[in-house]
Amino acid sequence: MIKRNFLKLLAAAGLGFTALSGMAFAQMADAITEPVTITFYNYNLATASAGADATRELLAKFEAENPNIKVETVGVPSNEIVTRLQADMAAGRQPDVAQLVFRDLYYIASDLGANALEDMAGAEGYAALTDGMLPRGLDLGKIDDKTYGLAYTFSTPILYYNADLFRQAGLDPDNPPKTWAEVKTAAEAIVAKTDAEGFFPGAYGPADGTFVYQAILMSNGGNVRDGNTLTFANPEGIEAVQMLRDMVDSGAHARLDPTNPSEAMAAGQLGMFLYTSAVQNSLSTASEGNWELRVAAMPSFGDKPTAPTNSGSALYVFSKDPIKQRASYELMKFLTSKYGYTIITSKIGYLPLRLDIVDDPEFLGPWTQTHPLIRPNLEQLSRLTPNVAFPGPNYRQAETMMKESVVEAVLGDGDVTEVLSFAQDNAQSLMP
Repeated sequence: MIKRNFLKLLAAAGLGFTALSGMAFAQMADAITEPVTITFYNYNLATASAGADATRELLAKFEAENPNIKVETVGVPSNEIVTRLQADMAAGRQPDVAQLVFRDLYYIASDLGANALEDMAGAEGYAALTDGMLPRGLDLGKIDDKTYGLAYTFSTPILYYNADLFRQAGLDPDNPPKTWAEVKTAAEAIVAKTDAEGFFPGAYGPADGTFVYQAILMSNGGNVRDGNTLTFANPEGIEAVQMLRDMVDSGAHARLDPTNPSEAMAAGQLGMFLYTSAVQNSLSTASEGNWELRVAAMPSFGDKPTAPTNSGSALYVFSKDPIKQRASYELMKFLTSKYGYTIITSKIGYLPLRLDIVDDPEFLGPWTQTHPLIRPNLEQLSRLTPNVAFPGPNYRQAETMMKESVVEAVLGDGDVTEVLSFAQDNAQSLMP
């Protein structure tokens, strides 16, 4: 709250967001010469999963290569980690590095005091940190041309499909749907000719944010907001949601539990599933020996180019101590290195934001050759569109109202235009 009020004073004085970052943060130390311990808040470590194992493997190698730096991990689920940071900061426990989702970007920078990396590391340090990383990925963590979150674990929505169900329904698995009209037709055929459901997007559950919904909306030319004005109920947004509702009404779009839509796909009871590549490894394991998993790019609205958005996380530095800042910088540099992304992609399923390693025999090359399902997701990076974060202290409430209205409009009985417009009007009152 103090920082937000200070921001208002800066604005009144004609200074912007980056003016505060430049005033607040001293540059990190030049090197680590004595033992130092930093904390790393990480949500991949909060569950028993491949992501947790891969993260532990990365941290073990980092500590072996940097004997003066010890990383003390704090594993917290992604939907609880911001609250944990708030509580620890209030109790005087200053976090050093945290893995946080993009939806919290504005709040993390303005209220939690994340460092602008250009200011902390200096021009040369920032260049060394980000050299070779995908520029479209780096842009996602920026506010007013300063980087507060360094893109880390990352994905775009892809269309998983069950090739066996396609064959049973008389569809060609070598020619998956490319448009939403084709998805509807294929899903109706699967429902009519098999015992499975047709299609479901992972766009409605509490842990999914809004990235799949935003990708669908923006692929139709819409957006969730224009500055501080909400626009998700504009004609393009209504048309996109109406498309999903029409699929529900025809039976093509399944009525699954939105909190766990991956379960039906893993069980071979769903023909198509639009979701993050983060579940690709688990779906591959579930399908092995049972049914054939394939993937395709996300569908388009006719000839309009798709606008795949990002899921995943960025790395933020909160420490104000120059030595710990340097240690945090070295950790971020390692985690997003060629080696780091080789482990992240091959063992977790997220995209490598260093595309030069994809076919490099020293890094991802051998794995990519045996895991071609990564290719459609890599291709979509050329059209990457930011998953729009909401500003202001009530950003989560506003985002939740939007998402709940989409769920109601798609899976409920109300008029799509009325449901979305009502929610937009009410959520607008929460915007700054």
